[in-house]
Amino acid sequence: MQGEREAAPFRPYPPGTQPAYDVPGYGSTHKRHPQEPLVQLPHTVTESIGPHFSSAHFPPIPDLSLVDGKPALGERIIVHGRITDEDGRPVSNTIVEIWQANASGRYQHPGDQHDAPIDPNFRGEGRVYTDDQGWYRFTSIKPGAYPWRNHHNAWRPNHIHFSFFGSGFAARLITQMYFPGDPLLALDPIFLSIPDQGARNRLVCALDMTVTEPEWALGYRFDVVLRGREATPMES
Repeated sequence: MQGEREAAPFRPYPPGTQPAYDVPGYGSTHKRHPQEPLVQLPHTVTESIGPHFSSAHFPPIPDLSLVDGKPALGERIIVHGRITDEDGRPVSNTIVEIWQANASGRYQHPGDQHDAPIDPNFRGEGRVYTDDQGWYRFTSIKPGAYPWRNHHNAWRPNHIHFSFFGSGFAARLITQMYFPGDPLLALDPIFLSIPDQGARNRLVCALDMTVTEPEWALGYRFDVVLRGREATPMES
């Protein structure tokens, strides 16, 4: 059909560029990873083409750093980037969900009982949409590190969670963005669950002075490739 985009062949992920199901240093994977070969289920129309996320039904929440006009505590940041496929084509008009801890390292969730203050002016979660060229952008607060009980004296590096929805429920990818120069990266079993160093580094954003706003917020760029040889590592 004239004007119809031809589907690109899928290029497999090179070994070591995606996290394994079972990682010795990451305790939660031992009992949660699949013990048997995965079973591929056929997708119905419901899973393959729905739901459709529109800004009319799911309005963007592009600023996590304000609640009722009151600013959250911490270092204000701007995060932007471009989402593409393996051939560099933009993934346009897709919803991007983000969630993270506040500047003290605590999530706005009752399940988080970390002994750190809750910031009533920090939203903790948001969503934005990519434009026609695959670009997204949101404002937030740089998240703090927090302890977790994986091993003795374990702390998670500063990070932001990302979720990307495709055309349906069966097409959702989740990953984490880290910050450059964080000394906890070298100690974090989740970050180190990706054997390939180059692939791990694709999870680290870059300081971007082109979006940094004077006397207001530092800017960071985090590009995402959804599949193929240079794909951003995603959670299994």
